[in-house]
Amino acid sequence: METPRDSRMVALVNLYDWQTTFFKNVLDGISDADAHKRLDTPANHIAWLAGSLVGQRYELVNELTGSSHKQQADELFKGNQGIKEGVAYPSLEQYRADWEKVSPIAREALLNATTEKLDSILKMPGMEMPLYDYVLFTIYREANCIGQIALWRRLLGYEAMKYM
Repeated sequence: METPRDSRMVALVNLYDWQTTFFKNVLDGISDADAHKRLDTPANHIAWLAGSLVGQRYELVNELTGSSHKQQADELFKGNQGIKEGVAYPSLEQYRADWEKVSPIAREALLNATTEKLDSILKMPGMEMPLYDYVLFTIYREANCIGQIALWRRLLGYEAMKYM
């Protein structure tokens, strides 16, 4: 692995790399119809979770680089929008394509983040935090959402996610 510019990023880049693979694996074989099932619960379905994760990676890139990259389904997820009733979310294939596009860009941004950049204060509506904390939370949330999708796999009758 390349060495990140800031030593705090070593473990985070390792987790990021794992989750890049886990996202693809957790979606493997799931039909788009099943991805919209909520099983009579108010829980976020797979299609929303996957799109939210993709959007989050794009936001990570944008915060780290000052760019304005967007996923194809940006209108459904921008501003951290919650799940919408009665909306047909994009196909899992579309999310996979966006994931493949953004992941190498985000990885490069993580590796090249300077200590100064990571220590800068990110201001969001109602809160502010060091950019490093935002990166840490983002990578934590990826693991959380992938875990939720892994649970949905089992609830919907799919085999467990493969780690390799």
